[in-house]
Amino acid sequence: MIHEECGVFGVYSPVKTDVARHVYLGLFALQHRGQESCGIVVNNEGVFSSCKDLGLVGDVFTAQNLGSLGEGNMAVGHVRYGTTGANIRANVQPIEVHHVNGNLAVAHNGNLTNSEQLRTQLEMTGAIFHSTSDTETIAYILTKERLTCSTFEKAVSSTMEKIEGAYSLVLMTQNKLIAVRDPKGYRPLCYGEIKGDDGKVTYVIASETCALDVVGAVFVRDILPGEIVVFSEEGVTAITTHCSTTKKSLCVFEYIYFARPDSIIDGVSVHESRVKAGRILAKEHPVEADVVIGVPDSGLDAALGFSQESGIPYGMGFVKNKYIGRTFINPGQSERENKVKIKLNPIAETVRGKRVVLIDDSIVRGTTSGHIVQLVREAGATQVHVRISSPPFVAPCYYGTDVPDCDHLIACHHSLPEIAKIIGADSLGYLSMEGALSLGSDDGLCCKCFKYESKK
Repeated sequence: MIHEECGVFGVYSPVKTDVARHVYLGLFALQHRGQESCGIVVNNEGVFSSCKDLGLVGDVFTAQNLGSLGEGNMAVGHVRYGTTGANIRANVQPIEVHHVNGNLAVAHNGNLTNSEQLRTQLEMTGAIFHSTSDTETIAYILTKERLTCSTFEKAVSSTMEKIEGAYSLVLMTQNKLIAVRDPKGYRPLCYGEIKGDDGKVTYVIASETCALDVVGAVFVRDILPGEIVVFSEEGVTAITTHCSTTKKSLCVFEYIYFARPDSIIDGVSVHESRVKAGRILAKEHPVEADVVIGVPDSGLDAALGFSQESGIPYGMGFVKNKYIGRTFINPGQSERENKVKIKLNPIAETVRGKRVVLIDDSIVRGTTSGHIVQLVREAGATQVHVRISSPPFVAPCYYGTDVPDCDHLIACHHSLPEIAKIIGADSLGYLSMEGALSLGSDDGLCCKCFKYESKK
């Protein structure tokens, strides 16, 4: 399995209210995007109160510490899986800065590709870092730019000219909530609104639409790549200076794996996208079999599509233990392997004596896939045909997806028949590059981990 992203959430209310509760619910909906740590910062007339720690949303936040945050008219939250920086309390977001020009809270999803260079430059001018996260680098640059810019929006625009890579940001100042998406749109970001009985509108920013749904917000639109959207007493202001005419590069794995299936990203249903991937797989890699099963969770939708297209019955192949994190939470390979058995248990009645098509979203190292195939065989399957709803990983990712270097990517060193043999499958088929590119909108997808460069 591959590591995934972070989740960001923000609320702007025209009146003081329990904004922390909204963020708490939103972070619950985004928990799949990060299980290392979480945090909430509430703004009450410029005074920031925060609660942040390592752990899951349900463990970190209690009725008592949520209540201690008090009411406010703005709040920002974050769930983290760190691709940059260690899993330590200093890296827990949102990052807070207390400065002569006012308080600032930063929640970031993505990864800067020039973070080390920028950090060195800042340290040489006297900056002292308290974390190893590139989000603190963003916060420092924003603060520095604010010294010479007349408004915070201009400081954000100037910062965007210096940082490179993937970033979807929710920024909270003393009187504004700001959503920012990098010019390529590598990570998703959207906003919605809650209309009160008094006609006043509360604005909600989230990584995915599923988080808008849980707080009762109506989806308005996605933040455009390169766009800065400001929420304040003046209403909503969009700044499109950094929006380009080139194709977007939303990470294809938002559709294949990262996002919740009930989310809609850039106008495309994640569920329908995964079903489509399964249908394409059935056309590209047909096989005679008795049942199609998916590896929970992201493999289930693709398995449904494979079944619909091929006519092979769909079956429930695994029971998933919902009370543990994903297999990649533990970094040690031996821990990862043991966790597969704890996390997934095959349903023998579904696969016993049958030729099985096993659908999963990806193969990285191959070890986890091998253990899953072995589980299905031990449950009585006579054949196991593996189908993957993404192309082979052949390059590392530098934009926030923790795809390792080529030394640890099985597809870099082995042919398709060799991989099938290593994982114990009777046959193996990957989604084609053409199939992957068809999963999102026509605006473009980032597929650099498959060594594909989109045409501008």
